[in-house]
Amino acid sequence: MSRATLALGLAALLIAPPSLAQQQVSEGTGAVLRGLDKISGVLSDLEIASGDSRVYGKLLVSVEDCRFPSGNPAGNAFAHVTIRDTIPADKPVLFAGWMVAGSPALNALDHPRYDVWVLRCLTP
Repeated sequence: MSRATLALGLAALLIAPPSLAQQQVSEGTGAVLRGLDKISGVLSDLEIASGDSRVYGKLLVSVEDCRFPSGNPAGNAFAHVTIRDTIPADKPVLFAGWMVAGSPALNALDHPRYDVWVLRCLTP
């Protein structure tokens, strides 16, 4: 690698905006998620407090945590969500992880009937 390329790369790092990992974040009191029933085409918004669950169709949706950029509650929220099927007695986990509002396909629920994604955090 030439010195010019290395210098250019270092300069880009110094003037680049901070990554999501470097930004200050605030914690919301819950999350607003949107669900799509792919069979009927009906959209539903779900307000779920942190630590709570709601039934959406045949799914049980739980929100453990929601965070957003400090000073920008409408910014790129990310929520830790667990989604289970309500039909089998053992309720297998269909999804568990962080969903990012700005990139819903980055870490998405893979279900034949339902799509669920995070829109924003609930703020006090």
